[in-house]
Parts: sequence; structure tokens; C-alpha cells
Amino acid sequence: MCHPSWGRARLAAQRLDQLARLRRVRDRIEREYARPLDVLALARAVDLPPGQLSRQFTLAYAASPYACLMRRRRKRATALLRRGDRGLDGVRQAVGCPSPRAFDIRLAEPAVGRGGSGDEPAGV
Repeated sequence: MCHPSWGRARLAAQRLDQLARLRRVRDRIEREYARPLDVLALARAVDLPPGQLSRQFTLAYAASPYACLMRRRRKRATALLRRGDRGLDGVRQAVGCPSPRAFDIRLAEPAVGRGGSGDEPAGV
């Protein structure tokens, strides 16, 4: 029979591994926001099923991976527009938005999530 604390230690190690995977996903979104990203590609990179990644990411960061990506694109687009040296098409391409219509709609949307900046996992 195993000591009870071993089971707790194993669960804690699994939780830390899960948080590390989610952090890698969030870091990739931050780094590669201008590239075409989807949940399938993000999940494949951390060896998780897409549905599980979406659920775990949403629980940890209070926003889905897609919402996090769009929030990052909106922040970058806003910064580029404030600089004023690029037109709308240049900004749209720089942040990786696929079409002008999607860019207009998504730039006008408020930030998605249940509050906070989404920088830290919920409960940490």
C-alpha cells in the first residue's frame, strides 16, 4: 500500500505539468499572434486533445485560447493604429487578421473574458 502523501504529490506534479503546458500555449499565442493559429495546432504542440486544451485553458485563464489570441491581436492593432504610420490594411496584415470584415468586427468587440488581464492562471 502506498503512503497517502505520495498520491497527493503525484496529483500536484500532474497539476504543475498541466499548468506548464497551458503556459506554453499562452506563450505561443503571444509570440505567434500574427500567424494563422487554431486550437488544433496549439493542442497538437502540447500533446492534448483540442477539447481538453480549450477546457483547461479556459479554467486556468478565464478565456478560451481563441479569445486570448483575439485579445492579443486587438492590443497590437490598437498600438499600431495609435502610432499612425500604417493604414488599416497594413495593421490588419501585421496582426494576422484574415479578412477586412473580420478585422473591423473583431477590433470593435470588447475584450472577452471573465475579468482580469488573463496573465495569470485563475486561483494562482
